[in-house]
Amino acid sequence: MTETIAAIDCGTNTIKLLIGSLPDVAVREMRMVRLGQGVDTTGVLAPEALARAFAAIDDYAAMIAAREVTRIRFCATSATRDAVNAEEFAAGVRERLGVEPEVLTGAEEAALAFDGAVRPLAVPPARPVLVVDIGGGSTELILGDTTPRRAVSMDIGSVRLHERHLRSDPPTAAEITACVADIDAHIDRVDVDPAVAATLIGVAGTVTTLAGGLLGLMTDRGPTEPAVVRIDDAQALAELLLALTVAERRALPWMHPGRADVIGAGALILDRVLRRVRVDDLLVSPTDILDGIAWSMVEHRPVGAGRRTDAQSHEERSTDV
Repeated sequence: MTETIAAIDCGTNTIKLLIGSLPDVAVREMRMVRLGQGVDTTGVLAPEALARAFAAIDDYAAMIAAREVTRIRFCATSATRDAVNAEEFAAGVRERLGVEPEVLTGAEEAALAFDGAVRPLAVPPARPVLVVDIGGGSTELILGDTTPRRAVSMDIGSVRLHERHLRSDPPTAAEITACVADIDAHIDRVDVDPAVAATLIGVAGTVTTLAGGLLGLMTDRGPTEPAVVRIDDAQALAELLLALTVAERRALPWMHPGRADVIGAGALILDRVLRRVRVDDLLVSPTDILDGIAWSMVEHRPVGAGRRTDAQSHEERSTDV
C-alpha cells in the first residue's frame, strides 16, 4: 500500500502543505505568514512573524493528525537561512510537528524546485530548460535537461526587495530604478545565462499570480494546470502593477491580499529575467518546490536531504546539481 506523506515548504512569505499518496494529492494548502518580515534589515525573525508561522503550523498539524500520515518532511528556505534566531523557529516546529526542520541550501532548493516544475509536464519540454523560482527572499535560476545541471540562488526576492527599495505606494520612478539596478547586478554576476534556454518555466507565487491576471482568473489561487503566457504580455502586466497602489492591487480578483504589497518587486525580478531570454513564451507551472519535496520522500532521493549548519550567506551561490 502506498504510504501517505506530508511535505511542508516554509518560505519567506508563505508556508505550504501537501498531503498525499503520490501521485494522488489529498491536501494542498497555503498560508501567507511573511516569516521573513524585516530579516533583510535585522537578520532576526520577528516575534509577530514567528507567531503567524506557528499559527499556520498548528493548523497544518491538525490536518496531518486527521490523516494516516506516515512521514513528514519540513523544509525551510531563505528566511531561516539568514536569521540569527533560526533555532527559536526550529524549536517551535519540533514542538508542533515532532520533526526536525531542514534548512535547505540554495542548491538543494533549486534541485527540488526544478523537479517539482518539470516532472508533471505531459510533453517533454525543449531543452535546455530554465526554471525561474521567485520567492520572497531569494530567486533561483536552474538550468537543466531532464534533471538540473546548473543552478544559482540569489538574495533577491519579492519581500526582500520590496522592503529594500519599494517603500512608496505606488513606488516612485527612483525606487524602481534602484530596484532594477539591484536585480540586474545580481543576474550579471551569476553563471546561469537565461539566453540559452529553449524552454522557460516559471514557478511560485509571483509567476502564478501574474498568470492568473493574464488568464483572467476570478480566484487568487492561480492556474491549476500548466499554462503558457506571452512574455511581452507578462512584462506589460508587471509594468501595470507597479503603477497601482496596494489597495488597487488587492481589488484585483486574481490577487491574493497577502501578496499585493510585494508583487511589484517580484514582477520586476521576473521582468529582468524575461528581458534576457530568447523565447517568446513563459510556461507557468502550478507545481514547484513543494512537489519536489514530496517526491523526494517517496523516491528516497538524497536531493535536498541535508540540514544547513554553517552561517555563510547563500547569496549568488552557484553549483552543479
